[in-house]
Amino acid sequence: MHKESNITFKGINKLAIPAIITGIAEPLLSITDTAIIGNVETHSIESLAAVGIAGSFISALIWILAQTRSAISATVAKYLGANILDYITSLPAQIISLNLLLSVLIYGVSVFFANEIFELYNAKGLVLNYSVSYFKIRALGFPLTLFVFSVFGVFRGLQNTYWPMVISIIGVILNIILDVILVYGVDGLIAPMHVEGAAWASVIAQVVMAILAFVLMLKKTPFNFKFSYPFNKEISNILSISFNLIIRAISLNIALFMANSYATKYGDTYIAAQTIAFQIWLFFAFFIDGYASVGNIVSGKLLGEKNYKKMWLLSIKLSRYSIVVAVILSVFCSIFYLEIGRLFTKDQQVLQLFGTIFWIVLIMQPINAVAFVFDGIFKGLAEAVILRNLLLFATFLGFIPALLIGDYFDLKLTAIWIAFTVWMLMRSGILIFKFRKKYLFKNT
Repeated sequence: MHKESNITFKGINKLAIPAIITGIAEPLLSITDTAIIGNVETHSIESLAAVGIAGSFISALIWILAQTRSAISATVAKYLGANILDYITSLPAQIISLNLLLSVLIYGVSVFFANEIFELYNAKGLVLNYSVSYFKIRALGFPLTLFVFSVFGVFRGLQNTYWPMVISIIGVILNIILDVILVYGVDGLIAPMHVEGAAWASVIAQVVMAILAFVLMLKKTPFNFKFSYPFNKEISNILSISFNLIIRAISLNIALFMANSYATKYGDTYIAAQTIAFQIWLFFAFFIDGYASVGNIVSGKLLGEKNYKKMWLLSIKLSRYSIVVAVILSVFCSIFYLEIGRLFTKDQQVLQLFGTIFWIVLIMQPINAVAFVFDGIFKGLAEAVILRNLLLFATFLGFIPALLIGDYFDLKLTAIWIAFTVWMLMRSGILIFKFRKKYLFKNT
């Protein structure tokens, strides 16, 4: 018999805190790259801009490719809740194999067209050269990252966020150490590798994380990596969920692409300031996403149990906890407003531009918190069609019009962050409405 879902404060945070630590690992890697590269002695602004552009594209690809993680998590959790895990023993290995094949294909295509891709971001000259150099190395980690995310999806479905946390902590610590060594060099031993050093640090960390994920899945789950045929009956459902989530991720990344493209168009100092603000926004997002992960993990299991009353209570509790976390983060950052910017760069023009937009990043955090929580719940319920349609709607009828209007009035970076605020307001408001409409009546 499986354990009943625990949605008390203690039960939620037992899952959420490891999930938060796991979630902030990826943006922390990017923030580390940004901070270290932004403080190099030569061409720091161009380097910061390049890492921001390339990092944004890498994040876009990872988010698009990693959507099967949520599908795996939701499926495993549902079968765990119904106490019939034996029905899907072959599923993880099959999905992981398909993911690896896809990631290798995407790697080959994206590296071949790297120059053309970053020219679309309006990168040119030294910024373009640095972007391509950084990307071609970092892209080696695509298959590794997707493999790790798939294994994390299995652990999440099993209501286990501890081992993903352990893997992430090791990866982050290793990456930070390697960043310092490879970017700045070691006198007499290692020559400074600049932007390429930051990329190699990430790849090496990803190799170690993939090895740990491989070992821990074999030792700590009832699944293995033996590929078997025929395909499990759930494979078509997972691919369908993943396909809808991929369309969602593409529309999401259209918004991110346009933000970085417009910032780059305004000039190197603008994309540098945008890079800093966006990395902090991402850090907040993944931090708050720890509670969204609980929604993803537990709602699938509650669906398997057909326990709709607990599902409704879960949404209320997760919203409250994530809003509190968002407010605490915002207040902390408002106290150290400009000092945070100085961690990334000493350039006064960049810092001035950063200061004009950072307040928008901070005030939108409670809105983000609600959006991310319900996003996680809907992923756990495998409501991929709703999530797909919402992102298409919010991006093309919210973000893009707001950005174009702001750009017309020459608001520049302010226009970008007003557009992000409109985007998140639509995402949070519509998901709350949909959840109440579809699941509240089942509560009675």
